[in-house]
Amino acid sequence: MSQISADLLLSAYLQGVFPMADQDGGIFWYNPDPRAIIPIDSYKPSKSLRPILNQNIFEIKFNSQFVETMRSCALPRKDEPETWISDELIEVYTELHDQGFAHSVEAWQNGELVGGLYGVSISGVFFGESMFYKKPNASKVAFHFLIKVMQKQGMTLLDTQFMNDNVKRYGAIEIPRKNYLLQLTQALDQKVKFLEKLGEVNLCELNL
Repeated sequence: MSQISADLLLSAYLQGVFPMADQDGGIFWYNPDPRAIIPIDSYKPSKSLRPILNQNIFEIKFNSQFVETMRSCALPRKDEPETWISDELIEVYTELHDQGFAHSVEAWQNGELVGGLYGVSISGVFFGESMFYKKPNASKVAFHFLIKVMQKQGMTLLDTQFMNDNVKRYGAIEIPRKNYLLQLTQALDQKVKFLEKLGEVNLCELNL
């Protein structure tokens, strides 16, 4: 019997809670204190990333291969041999994707998915879950476009859950849980929908 449903998952995010699976497939729920977020307004691409953006090495797509993006994020890594993304989580996040709440930002090169990230978006908040890359800088470029779309649409909160070296390089900071929950409430009150204005966005302009 499934331990989790799309409705339960969505309800959890509204309260600042998110799931992770252990190696046996058991689902555990987290609401960390402190909480890691990435301030959207102060984000700037690193000097080393700017030439990559200007060269348009990667083609950026949204939601074209959500399941493949999530499965790529679930693969073991050199520094993280274990994964917290179970088949059951992939299934339930795919349900959220079909409902318009879970999204992937993908970096493509020569017709191949070479990097990207996925997460859940509700109103003015994006809950970042995981990212991967097969080519250097691919996930960094995908993240850059995530931030730029969020800025374009006036979204206010990018949740990265736990602090680690990866999110720290993107400018993540830690805040007390009570402050996070206040920001979450404010972001959920926004009349915003992720990608709602994407048709009006020229991706090349978002490099600026």
